[in-house]
Amino acid sequence: MSGKLCPKIILEGTRLTFKTDIAFALNEHLEIVGPRKYRYHSPVISSEWCAFTNFPWGRGLINFEPQEEPLALETYATWMRLFELQRYYSWIIDRFHISTKAYQQKYRNKEYNFRWLEERLNALGFHLVFCTRTPESFLSAREERLRVSGNPKQYDDINIFIEEQELMRKLISQSILPVLEVDVSDNNVGNAANKIAGWMKETGGLYAK
Repeated sequence: MSGKLCPKIILEGTRLTFKTDIAFALNEHLEIVGPRKYRYHSPVISSEWCAFTNFPWGRGLINFEPQEEPLALETYATWMRLFELQRYYSWIIDRFHISTKAYQQKYRNKEYNFRWLEERLNALGFHLVFCTRTPESFLSAREERLRVSGNPKQYDDINIFIEEQELMRKLISQSILPVLEVDVSDNNVGNAANKIAGWMKETGGLYAK
């Protein structure tokens, strides 16, 4: 087996589950990136980028409107092709197709079949991590987030996140990708990153298929 590390990780979960913080932690984790003599980064990308509108907190690959469906599907196809063209590199994705499926099902009453995407992701060795927390722990996570959030209104109703988490759990149970559920109720990002790194190592996910 090659000694070249090229893990491919998708982090999914509702808001307040520290996905972005975990992505940054993984990007500097010794098991994931190996020893470094200087600092650099692996690609960290996200479907949460609001790239379809020219204003903050707009629409993107998750919350697109019906008329933007061709744009969204082409974007997914483009990302997928890019992964295939650079299969011997590492990728960390902070929300991807599961988030899209959950949002579109809940708010647009539209179900998307991403089997084609998962088959290609699986062929490249992508692993899916479901970041979760207990319902009662959302409150403490919200308090922490409100100190830094530029859009605090999105955290007004915690029940939205609890409901979305259960919907995502159902969708992830149907995934063909290797799945690890990580509970972040203790708000310990380092511990979550360690669990993910250990799982990636155990499953052979640190190296190319």
